[in-house]
This record gives sequence, structure tokens and C-alpha cells, in this order.
Amino acid sequence: MKHRNSHLLIGYWSRLRKGRNVPDQTAIDPRAIKRILSHVFILDAADAIRPRYRLAGTSHCDRYGMELRGTNFGARWDIQSRDTIAQLLRQSLATGQPICLSSLAESEGGMVEMETVLAPLSFAGKAPSRFIGISQLTGDPTALFGNPIVCERLVDSQFVQENEPLSSSDRFQPPPPPRFRALGKLPHLRLVVNREQTPVAASDTDALMRRLVDALEIVAPKLHAIS
Repeated sequence: MKHRNSHLLIGYWSRLRKGRNVPDQTAIDPRAIKRILSHVFILDAADAIRPRYRLAGTSHCDRYGMELRGTNFGARWDIQSRDTIAQLLRQSLATGQPICLSSLAESEGGMVEMETVLAPLSFAGKAPSRFIGISQLTGDPTALFGNPIVCERLVDSQFVQENEPLSSSDRFQPPPPPRFRALGKLPHLRLVVNREQTPVAASDTDALMRRLVDALEIVAPKLHAIS
């Protein structure tokens, strides 16, 4: 893994396990990951071919120019990548190991490198069927300024070991591939936020926490505004 936020999420996931193979989704406290909350998402992967977003943070949705909740995670990947990712999801759920996906994302502005980390979760004591994830840019973000991602292509993947050291930012240098055809533009339901925007307001962050609590189907203490 290259991005610090990927390490933060995996570290939190590891602490939640408490000796179990994977942590239960209901143990997640949104306040504990408030620093990265807008980039976090939850997937229901009971059907690994069509993993579905149960919730996606605002910054993650902005990259695709639409609200992602209820949509198919695989729909934005090229066909070959979808098949590989489905196999990785099944293996991750079976072994209890998180996955790190390195990809190239295409927008009208060009290509950008991304890193997506998915950590398996159980729910209500049942067999693991969900993931908590985070997706971060690891290359020049210029191509996404005002341009939503329309397609992604998987270039590398690995199963994450706990306490894995932070990789060098220049370790992953894939050669520029030929442009691949996008799978069609996604519905643009709202304006994409400029990446030079100011930090999310406290009230917006608190609202996102409430949404995450709802999506996680947990009962949490009253959430106060973040100062």
C-alpha cells in the first residue's frame, strides 16, 4: 500500500478484529475514522459479481460525479477487471485478508493512478459478506479537476499483510497504456467538487457520520458537531 489513509483504515480494521478472523460491521465507530470518513465506503459483496455500495462518502462519490449508494461497484471497471476483482473479493472473504487494488482511472481529462483498499467484514455474526473500503489518488490528480471518472482498469493487486510498511510514492510506476474505451458516461447527478476545495465543514462531516451509522445498522451514542 502506498497511501497513508489506506494504512489508517487497515490499522483500524485490524484493531477491531480482537482475535476474530474479521471484525463485525456493527463494531465500526464512524467517529474513530472521521479524518478519512468522506473517502470511506461500504460494499455488500454477497454477490461478488455485482458488489453493491451500501454507502459511499462524499469525496468518493465526487470522483464519479454521482451518488453511489445502491449502485454496482463493478460497473465502473472494464470487463476484464470485473472478473478478476470478483475472484479477489471471494478469496478475501474466505481468507479474511484485505485487498489492495492498483488501478488506472480514465476521465475526459486523462488518466490518473488510484489505490483502493477493501477489508472484509462480517455482519451480525454471520459469514463475511461485506467490505469497508477506501479509494485514494496516488498520482497526478490534474485529470480529475472537474472531470468524473468514467472507467477504471486494474493493473495490480495484492493481499495486505497487517503492519505492512508504507511504500515509497514512486514505487508504482506502470507504463502509460493505450486509452481504453469508457463504458459510457455515468449520469451526472450533481456537480463534481473541485479538488482544491476547502476542508469539509463540521456539519457536513457530522451528517456523513449519521449516514454511515444508518448504513452500518448500528446504534451509536449521540453524535455532536466536530469542532
